[in-house]
Amino acid sequence: MEKIWLKHYPQGIAAEVDVHQFSSLKDVLRHSCERFGDLPAYTNMGASISFAELDQSSRDFAAYLQNILKLIKGDRVAIMMPNLLQYPVALFGVLRAGLVVVNVNPQYTAPELEHQIKDSGAVAIVVLENFAHTLQEVLDKNPTLKLSVITTEVGDMFSVVKELLTNVVVKYVKKMVPEWKIEDAIEFNAALRAGRAQALHFMPLGHADIAFLQYTGGTTGVAKGAVLTHGNMVANLQQLGEWLTHDLQEGKEVFVCPLPLYHVFALTASLVFMKIGSHTILITNPRDLHAFIHDLKKYPFTAIIGVNTLYRALLDAPEFAEVDTHHLKVTIAGGMAVQRVVAERWKQATGMPIIESYGLTETSPGVIANPLNSPDWTGAIGMPFPSTLASILDDDGTELPIGEIGEICVRGPQVMSGYWNRPDETAKVFTAEGWLRTGDMGFMDERGYFKITDRKKDMIIVSGFKVFPNQIEDVVALHPAVAEVAAIGVPDERSGEVVKIIVVKKDQSLSEQELLAHCRQHLTDYKVPRLIEFRDEPLPKSNLGKILRRELRNLAK
Repeated sequence: MEKIWLKHYPQGIAAEVDVHQFSSLKDVLRHSCERFGDLPAYTNMGASISFAELDQSSRDFAAYLQNILKLIKGDRVAIMMPNLLQYPVALFGVLRAGLVVVNVNPQYTAPELEHQIKDSGAVAIVVLENFAHTLQEVLDKNPTLKLSVITTEVGDMFSVVKELLTNVVVKYVKKMVPEWKIEDAIEFNAALRAGRAQALHFMPLGHADIAFLQYTGGTTGVAKGAVLTHGNMVANLQQLGEWLTHDLQEGKEVFVCPLPLYHVFALTASLVFMKIGSHTILITNPRDLHAFIHDLKKYPFTAIIGVNTLYRALLDAPEFAEVDTHHLKVTIAGGMAVQRVVAERWKQATGMPIIESYGLTETSPGVIANPLNSPDWTGAIGMPFPSTLASILDDDGTELPIGEIGEICVRGPQVMSGYWNRPDETAKVFTAEGWLRTGDMGFMDERGYFKITDRKKDMIIVSGFKVFPNQIEDVVALHPAVAEVAAIGVPDERSGEVVKIIVVKKDQSLSEQELLAHCRQHLTDYKVPRLIEFRDEPLPKSNLGKILRRELRNLAK
């Protein structure tokens, strides 16, 4: 296939990257720690660790896992916590020990956690004490489950005085730690101390070794683990680095990470910025806008990632007007479509465009993005990254012409090897020629830019006409009285389906008639919502902030 997008690559961006520069993520960490030792690596809640401290602490944790827990290469270790300083320490400790990271959403219910532990075969878990009661429920239900438990408290990586104060406030003042009891659990700091006295055994790692089991609902069925190897992750770091860091300075950037590191978007983005010696500001709870904006005011940040709903929440917060954004170089969005109104407001507020990107858990995750020199919102997800192929295929796997809508399919060194112990599910998402079917519908234009029309399963069919919820939502969101919107299809005797929108008002005076008039100005008749539901509470969202249309469809049945 012709890579027509290469003709439109920004100047200086290579068509291919050297995926063999590093043999593993362990080598990437060593490279950064050796070069940037005294510089701050991560900051959280006002406390920081340097690259040298990250190197030492992760070494100690790796030695604990190898020598005390007696874990061997390839064993799976779950990490269940929000963005805290302990996260990168545990993450790199697991990888340095030659083990596999299983990232776990700390908001999981007991059945969800049980499924992920059993499915992955995890033999150990690092869990924030706030969520230990959920783990206890799983262990109580499964008394034969062999799982080494390491618990941590919010302030464990802070200075002694701040650690004590923080942990007391979290546990006894704010009462954020439900009671729990797990026999033989060890504290995180105790594990570090025990590991410090042990030797770290060298563990050779190559591209074929597994780095992460990253769980996802994918395009079908129950949550399953995407097998992401060190080769997948290193390739994506090289690709993203080539795309994002040309105008960034090594050891000089300040990167704000408000998305959870257990999600692959934030995970890989943070690794890219770690690789160039950036100072990463970890935001534990971005929904606490006051605390989040306090950090934005405190640190002269140069890069930030987020999703559409997060950027909109910041823009809607009066305090955000007080944030100094003149240092900002890069604003990246992923996880869901960026609405025009949000992109335009962000550009007006900060002077910088939102660079929309696209990826999947199965692709480590980055495959496509808009160039950093894009002046404004394009409505497209951009062009394939270096060393990446993307195409529009029909249901039979045939490549479609430019401009024709089909399924976006991708190939590249960042694409997973398959789902953990699920050859049947793996077979469903790969074509015979090796293309990964993304489940997203879209088209490619004559410049090689890709545009998503919608998720395959979210498409609404009105009297045989295809309606894409993203387009409806983008139009509705343009109305200044709308805070949130989701579009779904509901059954209709005459047309098969009709469009329904669920709206959270920003201005309570907004009426159904006013909103319908607005839609008729921008949409063809069959795309105009036939049903409008106003809600007072926020719409259901994933841990990343993506509106869950599926839940809304289920409620509408």
